[in-house]
Amino acid sequence: MGCTAHNLKLNTCAGHVPYLLHFSRKISLFEALGGLKMGIYLSSPKTEKASDDGENERLRYGLSSMQGWRATMEDAHAACLDLDTSTSFFGVYDGHGGKAVSKFCAKYLHRQVLKHESYMAGDVGTSLQKSFLRMDEMMLGQRGWRELAVLGDKMDKISGMIEGFIWSPKSSEANNQVDDWPAEEGPHSDFHGPNAGSTACVAIIRNNQLVVANAGDSRCVISRKGQAYNLSKDHKPDLEVEKDRILKAGGFIRVGRVNGSLNLARAIGDMEFKQNKSMPAEKQIVTANPDVTTVELCEDDEFLVIACDGIWDCMSSQQLVDYIGDQLKTESKLSVICERVFDRCLAPSAGGEGCDNMTMILVQFKKPFNPNAASAEELPSSSNQLRSDDPNEGSSKTE
Repeated sequence: MGCTAHNLKLNTCAGHVPYLLHFSRKISLFEALGGLKMGIYLSSPKTEKASDDGENERLRYGLSSMQGWRATMEDAHAACLDLDTSTSFFGVYDGHGGKAVSKFCAKYLHRQVLKHESYMAGDVGTSLQKSFLRMDEMMLGQRGWRELAVLGDKMDKISGMIEGFIWSPKSSEANNQVDDWPAEEGPHSDFHGPNAGSTACVAIIRNNQLVVANAGDSRCVISRKGQAYNLSKDHKPDLEVEKDRILKAGGFIRVGRVNGSLNLARAIGDMEFKQNKSMPAEKQIVTANPDVTTVELCEDDEFLVIACDGIWDCMSSQQLVDYIGDQLKTESKLSVICERVFDRCLAPSAGGEGCDNMTMILVQFKKPFNPNAASAEELPSSSNQLRSDDPNEGSSKTE
């Protein structure tokens, strides 16, 4: 089975390519205060859902996306049950300023993971980290510029409603998913990279090892014996480590936003915040450099969730794990559970929580990966791998 990447969009006036590539605000401060509410929200929500399910001998997954109240759909995702014979890949990409960068990541990030020499050597974490940074490099070149223009301008010319972006390799492509993008390519003379951007939250499952990489505020959570553990950190500008980097790179934080506009401290794209030529990519005002977490799966691990902030703004990690646990008692189709989460989170009117695009991937482990692996209570305090979402446990069980 190959990989699928999906994105939905309503036909709106935001389809103009230069606008998509050069407007960088996830939500501008003025919009956040409600000044442009009718510009960013629809008069009624779009509740059509794009869903998918799949399984192999190790796990099964369900996923879904819904546009909701937003005037445009800027989320994308990728699911590869068999990245290779022992590896599965799942990723959620929450775009801002347009859909081009999130769709670019959904189409190419997993292919770059496969291509990197660290992956060949068994170092999944390093291959993920390098692939996140590689996305920015690829979008600087002429081929990247052309690809962004195509991805940002796709729309359904006939119905004027829902456009589906589905990439599924066939025949020879399925047997050779590694792309042939040049290792080095000079930048387009008139294009300095997209000012649109995207979060990226990716989980790779290889045998009994789970590796999670994240840049932005999409989140990955694992349920271990019914307890929610955050495997990623929400990269907000007011976090000390993020604030320190932003200020050292010459940026500032105003009203919780980088340079007064972007409410993320890490993202792919957003090249206007990455123009300091004297600093490496990981030290720019906004960086695509991900946090990487590695966990040995054990028999206590039940399921994994990756979702954009449209979900986490409405439910805590533990609330979602509890809800999924209850749903699994009576519902076997995982995508249906994702759809029910959306319906639960959707706001009754435009404005506030429950009005964002929603994307969620639910992965259920079919059998114990390693009965001898440490349980949550046995993880050493120095591991810094799992963070409990239980408020009674503080910010971390293992830190």
